[in-house]
Amino acid sequence: MEEYRIENLYDLNETIAADIFKGATYPWEVLPKIKEFIVELGKTLPADKFDKIGDDIWIAKSVKFLSRENNYIAGPCIIDEDAEIRPGAFIRGSVIVGKGAVVGNSTELKNVILFNKVQVPHYNYVGDSILGFKSHMGAGSITSNVKSDKKLVVVKNGADDKVETGLKKMGAMLGDNVEVGCGSILNPGTVIGRGSNIYPLSSVRGCVPAKHIYKEKGVVVPKNED
Repeated sequence: MEEYRIENLYDLNETIAADIFKGATYPWEVLPKIKEFIVELGKTLPADKFDKIGDDIWIAKSVKFLSRENNYIAGPCIIDEDAEIRPGAFIRGSVIVGKGAVVGNSTELKNVILFNKVQVPHYNYVGDSILGFKSHMGAGSITSNVKSDKKLVVVKNGADDKVETGLKKMGAMLGDNVEVGCGSILNPGTVIGRGSNIYPLSSVRGCVPAKHIYKEKGVVVPKNED
């Protein structure tokens, strides 16, 4: 599981939430801490850059709303500078949206950290997940965060390498610069290494190494860097 440690997935300089990862080994360890972390971090945000809206909601003054009256935002929540929130966004709370990120039409977020420049722009569900710098989810792609048998999520990197998370709810951990194709499902406990691509209409389970292409189950190939 070495490849899927925090330092191998994420550039912590690209998130306002860097401190939440201190002392953790794997990114999913911080999921239960997001709510409380936002409340404490929000209290420290400068008033000249952030507006406090309602209960524990901090929105940077430079955030672009295309139709603010058509969004739902629940706290605790922080939306960082220059993010874009498009019509129909449904932000359910315990959400950090990074600088320059895009939350799009009919996209639903719940208990997530989006690093800077993340794009979830069209009909996405992202729950109990962490998306790294410049990662992108194609239209209609989702993170599934609860197993059908309701058992605790286990992250599996092959049959002999696994970590029990102790979590009933865990979606996907996307490393920096991950591209997820349209209509894909990232099943509970999915971890995708930096710079990897997921083919459209994929159903992904387990771990995908960095700089690989997931074509279908059992067909994961290295990217051609030429």
